[in-house]
Amino acid sequence: MKPATSRPRPRFDAWLSWLAATLLAGCTSPLLLTSSDTKDVKGLAELESVPDEDSVLLIKDVSVPWGLNHIALEGVGLVTALDKTGSDPPPSSQRTALISDMQTYDVKNPNMVLGSAETSLVLVRGYLPPGVQKGDRYDIEVRIPSKSETTSLRGGWLMRARLREMAVLDNSLHTGHVEGLAEGHVLVDSVFRGDDDKVGEVRGRVLGGGVALTARPIGLAIQSEQHSIRTSSQVGAAINARFHTYDRGTKRGVATPKRDNFVELEVHPQYKHNLVRYVRIIQSIPISESPTDRVRRLDRLERKLLEPATSATAALHLEALGKESVRILRKGLTASDPEVRFYAAESLAYLGEASAADALADTARNQPAFRWHAIAALSALDHVSAYDALAQLFDVPSAETRYAAFRAMCAHNPSDPVVRGKSFAGQFTYHTVDTDGLPLVHLSRSRLSEIVVFGQDIELRPPAFLYAGKKILLKDAGGGRVKVSRFAPGQEDRQQFCSLKLDDVVRTVVEIGGGYDDVAQALLEAKRKGYLEPRVVVDALPRVNRAKPRSESSQPAEESPGDDAQKVASPMPDLFRNRLPGDGEDAEWNGGEPANWQEPDVDPAEEEPEGFWEKWKKWF
Repeated sequence: MKPATSRPRPRFDAWLSWLAATLLAGCTSPLLLTSSDTKDVKGLAELESVPDEDSVLLIKDVSVPWGLNHIALEGVGLVTALDKTGSDPPPSSQRTALISDMQTYDVKNPNMVLGSAETSLVLVRGYLPPGVQKGDRYDIEVRIPSKSETTSLRGGWLMRARLREMAVLDNSLHTGHVEGLAEGHVLVDSVFRGDDDKVGEVRGRVLGGGVALTARPIGLAIQSEQHSIRTSSQVGAAINARFHTYDRGTKRGVATPKRDNFVELEVHPQYKHNLVRYVRIIQSIPISESPTDRVRRLDRLERKLLEPATSATAALHLEALGKESVRILRKGLTASDPEVRFYAAESLAYLGEASAADALADTARNQPAFRWHAIAALSALDHVSAYDALAQLFDVPSAETRYAAFRAMCAHNPSDPVVRGKSFAGQFTYHTVDTDGLPLVHLSRSRLSEIVVFGQDIELRPPAFLYAGKKILLKDAGGGRVKVSRFAPGQEDRQQFCSLKLDDVVRTVVEIGGGYDDVAQALLEAKRKGYLEPRVVVDALPRVNRAKPRSESSQPAEESPGDDAQKVASPMPDLFRNRLPGDGEDAEWNGGEPANWQEPDVDPAEEEPEGFWEKWKKWF
């Protein structure tokens, strides 16, 4: 085999390699290029004709990504502490599997436990993200089987359940080893969709209730025609010359050639919230390049960076070269085209350059199509300028921008006084963020139970009556006070009084026995009935696949993309999203139904195979 020092295949094979890498990565494509109208078509054609890719062999020419998909883990679980809304499951393989699992936990009389109206058998599902480490947490989805008589899972607790990969092979169901555990309080979907949603009463999620029992490495698979120890070693050496980490003070590379056809990658801390970009950068690293060729290529990349139609790819290739590209990328920050400025700033942020912060904040504020890219880059930039830029985004009108900035700042330092919240009975955290913008209340239904209030001294209007869950009632007591009462069968009624301040109302609901779902329902109900003036939003997070107009305009792209628009597609960084249904929603409650409620974004390339629920329905 010839050494990997020159392009081994025609361009058509390179295209096939790119396609394979895209499918394995679980994404649509590299960042699609969007730009304003090209002013010099001839000059653009000349730039595109420069044989940049032909002059150097890149890692993407000999390898494809491995391990960037999400893995579905499924199982059967038991929800307890229901308010007489559970049911005894009918005879089935699901029931048999659950009883067998209960016996391993030394549960006495499992059939008696299942027969109680305070318990329900549920199907459990979670997703192991790429690069997950042992002990990492993720969200869990629960729902009742199709023949269950359970009427509600509200207030229930999912007992510890074991999760495995499952597949149907040769007309039978096969299960793998236990790779995750699930346990915690069930937050039913109807809390956010309204009491009229009967289906939402019997399905929900356990926020952060999944625990990974195994680590998932990522890496590069060497293409079959390039298999050799030499190629694998060359790829590893090229990566380690660009990326390294420290282990107990010892510097070491992130790539480990395991075999002649596989190189394992350790995730660099700079890219821990955007693994797909990390692999793209690694694949853009040249395997071998002479100093003379490097100078020539830098010159070509500089010209391409300053042209909107080629700036995205040029920025990725410059970022792959490391610090020597900073000089060129800084020139992109002074370009007249906002897209060029963004791509240059994004790469500079991942290179640790503070000069990128202002341009990224401007993009997050004014360019919805690039918003999550920009905030993810700011979260990766460990500098006070990035911190200040994120804090400035607390004041903008966009709810998703404000909350994404909050989450990115928490990723920087969760103990910072600006974002540090207070825990209410260990059930959820409550954060108050000082802002000059309009007041906003944000409720989370992903990752962790938290309420983030943007603004100080928010008050309720005196409520005639307001329910917090099924057992707690809020009523106006006069004199700027609210009477909070709890009524539960078989228990003594409880009452407390508090002021109309939102902080006091939340605290009192918890003190009287309410949980996160009760508080969330009270806030949503208060907004619906006009007792709460600020906006109330649920999981307002940046979304993928937004259209960006080709022509420059101050009008937000999501409002009126028009015909002359192009989608900006790229996988969502894990900082902002996980894989459960409904993630990434931006739901504002104004009169009973959520505005902008949408199904989760699912890339056609990532359509999941038939899941656990469908298998059980077919077989039992």
